[in-house]
Amino acid sequence: MSQPHYPSWQPWQGAGAPSMLASHADRERAVDVLRAGYGEGRMEPDEFEKRVARAYGARTVGELALLVADLPQGPVPHSAGVLPVARTFLPVPRPATNGKAVAAGVCGLLCVPTMGLTGIPAVVLGHVARAEIRSRGELGDGLALTGLVLGWLSTAGWALVLVLLTVVSIVAG
Repeated sequence: MSQPHYPSWQPWQGAGAPSMLASHADRERAVDVLRAGYGEGRMEPDEFEKRVARAYGARTVGELALLVADLPQGPVPHSAGVLPVARTFLPVPRPATNGKAVAAGVCGLLCVPTMGLTGIPAVVLGHVARAEIRSRGELGDGLALTGLVLGWLSTAGWALVLVLLTVVSIVAG
């Protein structure tokens, strides 16, 4: 479960006193805390705008500390009475893509530059991947099918070349 994000910031982190001059980064961190508080409904829009204006005009880290003193500086822990979100309302995890399907697609695409050497691995990986995808409910059926088609075309092309060479050698001999 995702908790709201608060910038983790103490107004005078690393500083000796609240009277130290504020840097641009200090002001931005204070505004981030204000945005987080506003996003959770801890203040009204006009109060938020006033505090942001005061933050950008602040000279010291002590002034910034006063602007965010009534807001949490980090994630608020869950109290014992708060129940976690029911599984019904959680997003459904996306299934993984089958690795053999990816390999089949890559082998199929490499059939042309390798002059068909990756055709048979593309066919084997494509068939295995499609079986795994059906049984496991994974993604990647399109990649497996691409590997299969390109692998079979490459294999059929080489088979045709061998048959033609055989016929030509018989006719010529």
